Amino acid sequence: MAQTSSGSNRKVFYILGLFNILMLLQNVNCCEYKIGGSGDWSVPLDDNANNYNQWANRSRFQIGDTLSFNYPADKDSVLLVNKEDFDNCNTASPIEKYCDGHSVVKLNHSGTFYFISGAHDNCTKNQKLHVVVMADRSNKTAASPPSPSADDVPPSLAPSGEEAPSPPTGSVEINPTPAPCKNGASSIVMSFVGSTTAFIGSSIILGF
Repeated sequence: MAQTSSGSNRKVFYILGLFNILMLLQNVNCCEYKIGGSGDWSVPLDDNANNYNQWANRSRFQIGDTLSFNYPADKDSVLLVNKEDFDNCNTASPIEKYCDGHSVVKLNHSGTFYFISGAHDNCTKNQKLHVVVMADRSNKTAASPPSPSADDVPPSLAPSGEEAPSPPTGSVEINPTPAPCKNGASSIVMSFVGSTTAFIGSSIILGF
């Protein structure tokens, strides 16, 4: 009986180890993009040119990729907003707010994501970015309904490890209070560390 129980435990931890390997491979396949090419989140030198959008148009973003924003945390922030607030540089009611100085934001679904500077004057000087994430063509999402028009529905996004809210189907609901700051970098790191730790733990147990 003891040998049978030991054999069953080995199979369980073996399966767990394979699962964690797949998770690690998924993280490896995703790309981290430094916005603008350098990662610097600041007012463009030419106020009349939108350098960030020009950079984004040359890139092909996939679900699971991340955007890296670097900026002085005491002077600026990154706001995820809907299209109307993007066009009008409305910083009052963001969907998400990042203000840790080094924000790594995960693109967790297809569609358009709109980002603006948390400093209104900076946004009016074209410190803003919108990126289009390609649809997932894998079989596991074949039964999912098609993505709504990017102009009609704002995206929902959360750092890795957190569940994103479902996109609204009607009019956009404005947050009654400002969104709290998110620390995108730490959540992504913790997710990766958790997968790595679980894999190492499984490997150690399998060795006994």
